[in-house]
Formats: sequence, C-alpha cells, structure tokens
Amino acid sequence: MVLYNVTVAVDKKVEREWITWMKETHIPEVMETNQFEDYKFFKVLNTEDPEASSYSVQYFAADMKNIQMYMAAFAPELQQKALLAWPNKIAAFRTLLESV
Repeated sequence: MVLYNVTVAVDKKVEREWITWMKETHIPEVMETNQFEDYKFFKVLNTEDPEASSYSVQYFAADMKNIQMYMAAFAPELQQKALLAWPNKIAAFRTLLESV
C-alpha cells in the first residue's frame, strides 16, 4: 500500500468554497483516474497561520505503479486545474509514504 498525501494551505477567505470544490469536483476527478483504491480528507488541527487553514487529502494506491501512472498521466492536468480555480489562495505539497 502506498499513500499519496497532499497537504494544502487554504486562504481562510475561500475555505468553505474550496472544501465544497474538493468534495464535489477535485477528489472525484482524482478517484476517476482509477489509480487509487480509497481516500481520506482531513483538516489539520495544529496549524498556527492565522490567515490559512491546512488540509490533508490522503489517496491510497495498491503500489508504486499506480502512483507513477497517476503522476505521468493525470497529476499535471489536475494540479493545474486546482491552481487555476484558486489562484494565490492555496499552496500544496505532496508526500509519498509506504506501508511498513
């Protein structure tokens, strides 16, 4: 099992709209790639930025082949959509984790 974690800092001014967009648009699009078996969506509670909230979206893949396929075939377009939808309102970083 491989976890593809995306942590996103979101400007509090657009937080509610962004959450709706994530649940109704972005996460479904990622899952439609068929590279992930499941996902979890969390709010990060221990942040200290008064102007932004942080969220973690965890996508679970069977193996690295699925991650590599996602990164090559789908990630660039989906990441660009997010940046265009929320210009200067979000900042994301991505981490890969392997189950041990």
